[in-house]
Amino acid sequence: MEELRRRHAAAEAGGGDERRARQHQEGKLSARERIELLLDEGTFEEMDKLVRHRCRDFGMDEQVVDGDGFITGWGLVHGRPAYVFAQDFTVFGGSLSETNAKKIVKIMDLALKTGAPVIGLNDSGGARIQEGVLSLGGYADIFLRNVLASGVVPQISAIMGPCAGGAVYSPALTDFVFMVDRTSYMFVTGPDVIKTVTHEDVTKEALGGASTHNTTSGVAHFQAQDDAECLRMIRELMSYLPPNNRDDAPLGSCDDPEDREDPALDTLIPAASNQPYDMTDVIRRVADHGQFFEVQEHFARNIVVGFIRMDGRSVGVVANQPAFLAGCLDIDSSDKGARFVRFCDAFNIPILTFEDVPGFLPGTAQEFGGIIRHGAKLLYAYCEATVPKITVITRKAYGGAYCVMGSKHVRTDVNLAWPSAEIAVMGAEGAVNIVYRRELSAAAKQSPEAMEAVRREKTEEFRDRFASPFVAAENGFVDDVIEPRQTRTRVIKALRMLATKVDTTPKKKHGNIPL
Repeated sequence: MEELRRRHAAAEAGGGDERRARQHQEGKLSARERIELLLDEGTFEEMDKLVRHRCRDFGMDEQVVDGDGFITGWGLVHGRPAYVFAQDFTVFGGSLSETNAKKIVKIMDLALKTGAPVIGLNDSGGARIQEGVLSLGGYADIFLRNVLASGVVPQISAIMGPCAGGAVYSPALTDFVFMVDRTSYMFVTGPDVIKTVTHEDVTKEALGGASTHNTTSGVAHFQAQDDAECLRMIRELMSYLPPNNRDDAPLGSCDDPEDREDPALDTLIPAASNQPYDMTDVIRRVADHGQFFEVQEHFARNIVVGFIRMDGRSVGVVANQPAFLAGCLDIDSSDKGARFVRFCDAFNIPILTFEDVPGFLPGTAQEFGGIIRHGAKLLYAYCEATVPKITVITRKAYGGAYCVMGSKHVRTDVNLAWPSAEIAVMGAEGAVNIVYRRELSAAAKQSPEAMEAVRREKTEEFRDRFASPFVAAENGFVDDVIEPRQTRTRVIKALRMLATKVDTTPKKKHGNIPL
């Protein structure tokens, strides 16, 4: 009994008080403190607490710590099971060994068997150099589980310190990546190697800090100010997610009336079609209690994705953002939207689309960068999704972008439009220049004023004949044109109607998404 208690105490002490104090000085919590904040109080059950490494080279046989620097186990988040691992930077810099990799593999295998999420709290210097290929093999074992678990159970990664080299690919394979500002970073090759090879001089923060990956690369989905906020955000995200791909999206009680109307929506769209507005205003006014949990808020801001609740049920939202790049689809926004749509589809979360898109962003940078391939990812994701899909067209729905953004033609179940909707191959102004070229040319010979009068007349004529939402409704491409204030009620009724939806895809091993 004494030996048992001694070993448990040694495992809980980790690298010792001095190293733990250093973590606190750097603004970081210890691995065990992080787990305590993440899980419901008193629910953590640790596994492999007494595991030790087996390395005997480089004096490692004299440096043995119970637990070997990783804390693994399971507990509850909002009363539901979740598996968790945390790297303890105070023990060998949180480095991955053969034995602590097996600890992670064990809980990931259990997560697959029991259908519960996996949350990884990363704070590691990378592979344990003293173990050579054994530690590298440990990473590969984890990568395999990440892939096998993808689409089966939610996987969440929190980067709460260093994460470099091959270690970055496990978080990259998970569904959501959280980072902590100023104390976490991710990169494949560090500043020193980059300076040697490419002669670029860059800091760790600029190369792979939380701000860089949340705004520029899109590798991360959330940015927190400190460890505590990061863990609170993970708990909030978990409240929207089912435990596995066999369960439905979480459904809770709701005291926000289903028939609540918001008259402000009727005047939210500007009179001029080239005037911006904030689409998140629409989302919040429709959602239960105005709550919107946005994902990748700072990346590809011309599209908005995230979670809301409607009638108490989790719903994934994808929306064009007219306040940035006029809501155009480009390379980054297509990737961002596609990945989110596929996540929602994998985990039975209905998809609500708010559409105001003038088209794909033009330019050589986009074409050379492969906007055709990237835009096809978003199209593929919508076509593939079998969860309930509802689209609300608030204003522009032009060209190929109309088809992509949850149109009726890609198996969307309910399509609604506001009276301000414009559904056409292109904007009325541009179309008039092509369709009525001769009339404009003849009027121009009379006077500039005459030409402008003809342009205004033909623009209104085109808008009424071809771009009006009523034309799309007449053809069945939208199911109804509604008053904006009725949006919440109509969406909730549609979600209830679609609760038992079953849709299928042709039998195949898997499709070949245009990566």
